[in-house]
Amino acid sequence: MATPNNVTPTNCSWWPISALENDAGKSMETEEIQDPAHPAFRSKDRLVLYHWTQSFSSQKVRLVIAEKGLPCEERDVSMPLTEHKEPWFMRLNLGEEVPVIIHGDNIISDYNQIIDYMEKTFTGGKTRHEATVKVRGPREEFFPSSCCISENVAQLIPEAGSLLHSRVMQYRELLDSLPMDAYTHGCILHPELTTDSMIPKYATAEIRRHLANASTDLLKLDHEEEPQLTEPYLSKQKKLMAKILEHDNVNYLKKILGELGMVLDQIEAELEKRKIEYQGQKCELWLCGCVFTLADILLGATLHRLKFLGLSKKYWEDGSRPNLQNFFERIQKRFAFRKVLGDIHTTLLSAVVPNAFRLVKRKPPSFFGASFLMGSLGGMGYFAYWYLKKKYI
Repeated sequence: MATPNNVTPTNCSWWPISALENDAGKSMETEEIQDPAHPAFRSKDRLVLYHWTQSFSSQKVRLVIAEKGLPCEERDVSMPLTEHKEPWFMRLNLGEEVPVIIHGDNIISDYNQIIDYMEKTFTGGKTRHEATVKVRGPREEFFPSSCCISENVAQLIPEAGSLLHSRVMQYRELLDSLPMDAYTHGCILHPELTTDSMIPKYATAEIRRHLANASTDLLKLDHEEEPQLTEPYLSKQKKLMAKILEHDNVNYLKKILGELGMVLDQIEAELEKRKIEYQGQKCELWLCGCVFTLADILLGATLHRLKFLGLSKKYWEDGSRPNLQNFFERIQKRFAFRKVLGDIHTTLLSAVVPNAFRLVKRKPPSFFGASFLMGSLGGMGYFAYWYLKKKYI
């Protein structure tokens, strides 16, 4: 029986408000497979990832898996449909957040620990049989591993003690420290600070409606006698609401966007150093050297999210950071990025379409369900028109 670790992961999902309705245990997609002949039962070391397409942490983990070329069973956990609050998922992670990964008898629910576990367990040229894998996190954790590893699995974190390793770890810490949730919430709430944002206008209106009703909704929760609505749950919701209200402060948003500019200046200078360092050598240059590493995955995912939010013209498409622009153009062509993130213009559709139809499948049409479906389909129509207009007109 798999046992989860007890580390509460940080919230990296861009969807800012958790819906109050909960259809715990009713998700058809997440039912356990009962057929012993199913391929999922053939290997004790099958890899299963629970994620949401718009979760920034989930995207980074999926990119790591894709770059390593690992077979992985992905299960989408819809944050807008509050599937992360259903009992079947909370048994995996009491923190109610994605991503969560299952490998054999191990359940890892902390983003940093997942990255380290994947790197230590799945790296070319290393074969482990019942080995003990130690990973970094708020607490040091040890995981048993009994899998055989192919020799052609990419190594994304170089060997400790090397110059390349120190560079990768430096930029891993720097990029993971960026307040992406604040950028996301702030840009949704203040679209006037963005240019060509991929987020439709109705998303801003919906979030503001939730903020306006937040106090009333939380007061109702205080008086309900539902077992899952415990004091820790209410406390978490109140903290989330306070965080979003902070992100709604336009002065705070301008401040952190200014700091983001300084970080991107540092990365632009680092990319320039690589050109000088490897001048005359025939190799494809990345952030830390001639080898594609975890630092490049994190930078690529960050730039993808910033473009989605409408910040690319401010930070590199205006010609101010040509090395950064060249990096982004190249990394988008990689197979793993195309597989995981797809076309930047269809990012939102990948989240909206499944939610609309899964909601109808989960329960009979209601006022909430009909409203969500109509809003989703209307949003798809708006988004499709915008995309086609930009591309072909």
